[in-house]
Amino acid sequence: MSVIPPYLQKGDTVAIVATARKISMEELQPAIDIINAWGLKVVLPKNIFCADNQFAGTDEERAADMQSALDDSSIKAVICARGGYGTVRIIDKLDFSTFVKHPKWIVGYSDITVLHQHVNQNFGIASLHATMPINFTKNEEATESLRKALFGEALSYTVPTHTINRIGEASGELIGGNLSLIYALCGSKSDIDTKGKILFIEDLDEYLYHIDRMMMNLKRSGKLQYLAGLIVGGMSDMKDNTIPFGKTAEEIILDAVKGYNYPVCFGFPAGHIDRNIAIVMGKEIKLEVNKNGVKCLFQ
Repeated sequence: MSVIPPYLQKGDTVAIVATARKISMEELQPAIDIINAWGLKVVLPKNIFCADNQFAGTDEERAADMQSALDDSSIKAVICARGGYGTVRIIDKLDFSTFVKHPKWIVGYSDITVLHQHVNQNFGIASLHATMPINFTKNEEATESLRKALFGEALSYTVPTHTINRIGEASGELIGGNLSLIYALCGSKSDIDTKGKILFIEDLDEYLYHIDRMMMNLKRSGKLQYLAGLIVGGMSDMKDNTIPFGKTAEEIILDAVKGYNYPVCFGFPAGHIDRNIAIVMGKEIKLEVNKNGVKCLFQ
């Protein structure tokens, strides 16, 4: 059972930190206005608008910003500004000792999977896979679900049925995130133990054979065999070669788990899609997949 960081209350302070791709004040301002409207205060670290090619500053600058947010006791949640690429470059520069003593919510998705996996696996602390400031104005439901999660309101989702769902019920700790990052972290200090867990995966802009290669890695490394359940989110903007791979991303995933007997849900509204609803990584969930649809209840 993971440690659940304290839920937020009006008047609390949150930090927006850029751990990956660079960002501008113009891009952040709408999200700051929304967070303020929730009754929260926003602080920005000193390096957030730095730029080093595609990154939001050098590795050292991004790590320093994240470290300051992790260590500052007045900050109750760290919301990552956007994804892209770069969090894996700073994860081993971070000292989580203060964070472990005083847990706080870490929020984001995509490249932020690095942080989710690292804190879930190494410290048993829950985190929020949810929309990020760069996307706050894209979908009201997604942004509202993040508010509900931060303030500790009940999270329960009903999802329409999918033609290739595998029926069943499961309970377990929710883990995972972006498939490419799960794959990239294999064998590292941020790798995950999947036994008895419910794995969530999503991805964007990948060749179908890349999806197959990553799923083969998870299968061969034993990560798929002992799952309690599998939730597949957005598999968005997939690409194919001139000679087609012959399967959709969903069919590739189903094929990789065909020898195992646990429920599988496709089309869950999380990931690189506008309706990217908040889910709590490291928290126990109950998953019900039946012919009429899917229920996902956070315990």
